[in-house]
Amino acid sequence: MSDHDYPPNKDQNPAHGDKPVDLTEDDRAVADEIASANQSDAPGDAKKGDGDKSLRHERQLAELNDRVLRLAAELENTRRRGEREKADAGRYAIASFARDLLGVTDNFERALEAAGSDDAPASAEALSGIVAGLQMTEKELLSVMERHGIRRLFPKGEKFDPNLHQAVAQIPDGSVPVGHVIDVAQPGFTIGERVLRAAIVTVSSGSGYNQDDDDAAPGPSFDTRA
Repeated sequence: MSDHDYPPNKDQNPAHGDKPVDLTEDDRAVADEIASANQSDAPGDAKKGDGDKSLRHERQLAELNDRVLRLAAELENTRRRGEREKADAGRYAIASFARDLLGVTDNFERALEAAGSDDAPASAEALSGIVAGLQMTEKELLSVMERHGIRRLFPKGEKFDPNLHQAVAQIPDGSVPVGHVIDVAQPGFTIGERVLRAAIVTVSSGSGYNQDDDDAAPGPSFDTRA
């Protein structure tokens, strides 16, 4: 047997004319790897891998579905809580203002008690006390309103402002500058930057026209439209 001849593989039959196969160590390593790969790619293993992946996907889907349901529930609770708070705010927004007005109501009741019955004539002293009590009550009422951002407008002598005042007449008056308020028929009120009620006023048009003096001229016209 020469140096290059190898004995036939035990699975080969020399009688059939098969030649012996010369396998090196590297050839054997490659053959082992191929066999191992073929075993891992077997149908049973593939089915097992697909099953594991499917189970993993189902678990992830279940977790995501649970998170979505929880978020939806939290969103619905937040919406309901917001609607309830909004309703409470609209219902009880003036609770603090109303509480402060209770003292004003008490003062009015005391003034009525001091006035006595309708049958008994009130003395001058009693009337004086009633007037003083009403003045104090008005002062307290205005103080309560100012604490809650409500300001009274009494613009006598001030320049006419169509945003805050409503002019009902324009009267010539040399003692009052043109465009200034002569008299206040009804005070106005503001809350914050908004006007609750414009003050009803009379506005000066300056010096009036004197018919006995031909050199005199009527005062300038002033737009009193609010």
